[in-house]
Amino acid sequence: MLKELDNNTLVICLISGGGSALLVAPYRGISLADKQEVTGLLLKAGADICELNTVRKHISAVKGGRLAEAAQPASIISLILSDVIGDRLDMIASGPTAPDKTSYSDAYNVIRKFRLEDSLPASVAEIIGKGMCGLVPETPKDDNLIFQSVRNIIIGSNKIATDAAKKAAELLGYSATVISNEVSGEASIVAGELARKSIALKKALNSGDKACLIAGGETTVTVGGTGKGGRNTELALVFGMEIKGLPGITFLSAGTDGTDGATDAAGAVVDDQTVAKAAEAGIDAWEHLKNNDSYTFFSKTGDLFITGPTGTNVMDLQIVLMDN
Repeated sequence: MLKELDNNTLVICLISGGGSALLVAPYRGISLADKQEVTGLLLKAGADICELNTVRKHISAVKGGRLAEAAQPASIISLILSDVIGDRLDMIASGPTAPDKTSYSDAYNVIRKFRLEDSLPASVAEIIGKGMCGLVPETPKDDNLIFQSVRNIIIGSNKIATDAAKKAAELLGYSATVISNEVSGEASIVAGELARKSIALKKALNSGDKACLIAGGETTVTVGGTGKGGRNTELALVFGMEIKGLPGITFLSAGTDGTDGATDAAGAVVDDQTVAKAAEAGIDAWEHLKNNDSYTFFSKTGDLFITGPTGTNVMDLQIVLMDN
């Protein structure tokens, strides 16, 4: 449909996080199964969203500005919900209507970083190799004339979500602080850092004080086990282990789209008793963590946070409530 438009046409394009998975057209010579295999390899290796989308853009016929390229000479207004740290237009849904800041060489460097050169499907390795040699056209860049008729407008973001959470916490009587909209890295490491920060703040509270820490972003999990879970349930599990036996701290980590990994949960809620009560019931937190089986742990304890699909996606939220 887009290829049939003329310069008298206005295209209104609605883009949200998750668009990389929903809007799919493999580059010529690459099958959908090949693209799915590459995505799976990168996710299991712990690639972040920017690394993942750098590769995705270069094996797609619609990502990395190629959707805008297909629509020329029509004008485009894209209204965008951001699920990317820093709200990078070229990374949200892999930037179908935005100039691409990455190259085939960048895509190869991601593959090499995670030592996946020998694991790639042959069709993907061939396209990336040809792209690096200039035998396949690059994704359209900033200086491409097609972008003179494209406007990309961010209408929803993690910052908007955390600001709203802060106002809600204050209405409930909490002293609230947004500590970051750029939470990233291994979920278990992030959990430890958040727990230590929360414990320190809790100790500094006066009697009767209530405090709330709010953060947002998107962590990753390097999968070594065979269990079921996602970055938010794993983050919550480690946080729960860190605050075991320290009363007055409650923590939520959840995906704003209502899903966490390949599960029906958005995340999980923990407090100082979660891990202790689980142990009393014979549920070993450490064993579940080692097997990347955080979903199963929380399904046993009853602490999964299940909202159903929310219809939007502005990354994840972490909320800590403290009282003294």
